[in-house]
Amino acid sequence: MMGNNREFICLSYDLIGNGEGLYASKLHVDPDKKPSPEENHLNGKSFIRFESITFRRPKESAEKKNEMQQKTGLVEAIIVEVKDREKIGGSYLHSAAICCTPDLSKEGSCNVGEVIIHQDPNYPYNPQRIQTFFEGKTEETTMVLQTVEINHTGMYYLYFMFCDPELMGTTISGRTVWRNPEGYLPGKMAPLMTYFGLMSLAYLGLGLVWFLWSVQYWKDIIQLQYHITAVVGLGMCEMALWYFEYANFNATGNRPMGITLWAVTFTAVKKTVSRLLLLVVSMGYGVVRPTLGGVIFKVLLLGLTYFVFSEALGLVENLGNIDDLTGKARLFLVLPVSLLDACFIIWIFSALSQTLEKLQIRRSMAKFALYRKFTNSLAISVLLSIAWVGYELYFNAADPLSELWQRAWIIPAFWNLLAFVLLVVICSLWAPSNNPTRYAYSEETGDELEEEGISLTSSSVLLAGESANKQLERKERRASNADLFRLGEEVEEDKRE
Repeated sequence: MMGNNREFICLSYDLIGNGEGLYASKLHVDPDKKPSPEENHLNGKSFIRFESITFRRPKESAEKKNEMQQKTGLVEAIIVEVKDREKIGGSYLHSAAICCTPDLSKEGSCNVGEVIIHQDPNYPYNPQRIQTFFEGKTEETTMVLQTVEINHTGMYYLYFMFCDPELMGTTISGRTVWRNPEGYLPGKMAPLMTYFGLMSLAYLGLGLVWFLWSVQYWKDIIQLQYHITAVVGLGMCEMALWYFEYANFNATGNRPMGITLWAVTFTAVKKTVSRLLLLVVSMGYGVVRPTLGGVIFKVLLLGLTYFVFSEALGLVENLGNIDDLTGKARLFLVLPVSLLDACFIIWIFSALSQTLEKLQIRRSMAKFALYRKFTNSLAISVLLSIAWVGYELYFNAADPLSELWQRAWIIPAFWNLLAFVLLVVICSLWAPSNNPTRYAYSEETGDELEEEGISLTSSSVLLAGESANKQLERKERRASNADLFRLGEEVEEDKRE
């Protein structure tokens, strides 16, 4: 990782410059040779390089020194692997002594004015110190360009330290270059580049299968499946952008601002659209209700709010400097995003409960079974999320010094994998087919109307039949009455004759 040009003010006797996980070098680095641009990008080297590091002490401190004196102030850059942190300081762990005192120097274990370091004969170069001196009354001094080779895999911290109290308020500016054998990506982030590449292929495969399904049944595509297509497309773009962003960062040592901004934006959009898709599906959109009605404004407002905070959090995490201000800003952005996620979860399961109840009342057993599978999948994903949050809290609490940095990449990777699996489940449940009526509201309403029409037609036929029978009976009665009347007349005529 290539450090930015930054300035610090020393308010204490030590200041952490950086800390990253580094893998052991595969090639030897010559510390006295200035690397060329071609050599600087050669794979296999792992090192920490100091470039343009400048120290500036307070004017009052410089004026107190002798103009003819060569060494009038000492600042030490100390590189220590986290497992060797106890080698810095006094002989006893409870001792607060960091700097060598005259009494300790008499024992020959250290030099007065220097930081105490206990060297291991088996590893004499760990921890490593690089000394830079002020001369005479000069207020500023520059650190000689140094390249420190990393021969052991571990978590390394860089400290700038001094023991002279008159150097309090000294400012440090410049940059450091940290490189792993395979590139400039920090050790925590290096596995994520491969992971994003694999996830890009996974989304590409899912998109290809979904596209073939859609082409095969393009006449029967419903509105909900267009929304699923949008989420699959956003996922493909998101993973591809993160892969190229990490690949560029690994090759150059600097984060590409444009690609990073697009990657963060696509991530925020995809997360927002995915949550909205889950919500509208849970509400039974297109299944038990043709539209969302007035609730659509609440849904869009929740989605817009989530996008704003998610975008801001992504920008702070990926474009901001790693300092206290960024940490506080991140905390204030994580809380709203977490609360909005909780709102989505509560609303989704509440809507699912109502949808299942409506389907059960209507006796739509096929759709009821479909939504039961969807509900079970969501419940499992929520339980896994809660368990993973607990593991993440435990991981961070148990590893305050990032000694487990080689496993830290699985924390963010899990969330992307869970989102992908849930999308696959939705694609399988609402896959295009030649029978879209199993989850289409319009077809369901049509079936109901058709059944009502059939029943009404049958009733009309029955009524018509009954009416015809009655008319026939009346005609028969009239005919019989007429015959009796004629017969009566004939009898009377016979009597007269």
